[in-house]
Amino acid sequence: MLTVQHLSITHLRDLRPLIQDLSFTLSGSERLAVIGEEGNGKSALLRAICDPSSLESWAHVEGQCLLSHETPGYLSQETPRAWDDLPVYQLAMESPTLPGLSGSELSDLCRMLSMDPGDPWSSTPFGRLSGGEKVKFRLLTLLSSRPTMLILDEPGNDLDLDALTALESFLTACSLPVLYVSHDEYLLRRTATQVLHLESLQGRSTPRWTWARESYDLYVRTRQRNLEKQEAAWQMETREMKAQAERLQRIENAVAHAQDKISRRDPHGGRLLKKKMKAVKSLEHRLERESEQATEKPLQELSMSVFFSGITPVPQGKSVLRLDLNCLEAGGRSLAAPVHLHLRGSEKVLITGKNGCGKTTLLHLIWNRLQEDGSLRCAFMPQRYEDILDPAMDPVRFLNTDGSKEMLTHIRSTLIAMRFGRDELEHPMSGLSGGQKAKVLLLRLMLARPSVLLADEPTRNLSPLSAPVMRDMILNFPGAVLCVTHDRLLMDTWPGRVLVLTESGLHPRTVLSGPETEPDNAR
Repeated sequence: MLTVQHLSITHLRDLRPLIQDLSFTLSGSERLAVIGEEGNGKSALLRAICDPSSLESWAHVEGQCLLSHETPGYLSQETPRAWDDLPVYQLAMESPTLPGLSGSELSDLCRMLSMDPGDPWSSTPFGRLSGGEKVKFRLLTLLSSRPTMLILDEPGNDLDLDALTALESFLTACSLPVLYVSHDEYLLRRTATQVLHLESLQGRSTPRWTWARESYDLYVRTRQRNLEKQEAAWQMETREMKAQAERLQRIENAVAHAQDKISRRDPHGGRLLKKKMKAVKSLEHRLERESEQATEKPLQELSMSVFFSGITPVPQGKSVLRLDLNCLEAGGRSLAAPVHLHLRGSEKVLITGKNGCGKTTLLHLIWNRLQEDGSLRCAFMPQRYEDILDPAMDPVRFLNTDGSKEMLTHIRSTLIAMRFGRDELEHPMSGLSGGQKAKVLLLRLMLARPSVLLADEPTRNLSPLSAPVMRDMILNFPGAVLCVTHDRLLMDTWPGRVLVLTESGLHPRTVLSGPETEPDNAR
């Protein structure tokens, strides 16, 4: 059993409470999903349980996290940078438990994770694996240690559809208690038996948590009903308070007018008016106190469509890209041959495929081609945010490229509308969550007013509450879009072509939420 008692986590830089007085238990075969907006302390919670020393430099932790005779298997979001230059087989050999597995045990684990049994013994440097391949290898080493409890931070990040399906099957059949953070709504719907929702209210100054012993779908429906009731109550109270304020203002104006007109020869009338004005002021103060205790307006994520002003669609019929490759290569290795892609006008093309098939390599190649052409204004959202973001800069300085006060005001108000706390505007980028970095990067791209958008896994670090806004932005972007993703909800609503990258090139995808396969007669 895992028991968390009165846990509080406070950010040391600005003393902002991330989590306050949190208590819950986890046992049996329960699967508790932790959800919440970016920067609300989800990863910090998992680290407080499994790796509290990693929080010492930036957070203060109070309370208890008790693991009763458990051997937790912890998958962090970050991979050690020291691994990047090491061959995969060396990391496998240095694992305390992986080399001790029998051939059948290793095959069973690999099959469960949609891996080839030879993958752990590859000579490829770990840093050259795809994001999904890295996650699979780390999950393999974790499961080889035979943990009695799983604590997973974004286990589905970057996994292809086959691996996601395998992960869902594993979690559903798992007899161990599982505590996990996930942004994949499909995964949450199909695996979560309980939900822990971390929120941050009142300008991100007041944390709140909800522990719901029910499925994710049921929790979302219940929460939506409560939000609708809260919205109705807020609107009714707002109307009533506005009417009261207007009524008091009319009375105050009338009393003030009467005071101006009253004769000095009528001191008794003057005293009555003064007493009446005092009563009006008292009622106004009471109304102010009541407004502070009134129902809070439900927060809504800022729609990304506000950034579409000034973005010019690509003229219909204009060629954006004509790509004809005999072979797509990376590191001297052939990934796909041949590869043909023609993008015209404001067309929207989505590319998916298995981990390591070359999707990111292809997107970088296309980005370089478009930059060389220079006929259209293009923007690129890479999978590695560090390729563009400066980790030492705060979001406001990074985004304020022209240095003007008008731009500064616009950026600050926009970030706050995107659920950034005022203190977080001054945090270095290295201290932001993955989802917050994604929002900063997207805002930077939209400020450039591109006509063509390239995006590599744009929803991967966004919470289930923010990801729909990002999907809506991409689906309604006025220009051309080329998107690489494994986001099944984005695929299911995609308005244009959906292509699968395989060893034999790009092919139309026929099944939107099944395995990544191509039709037998695909060209």
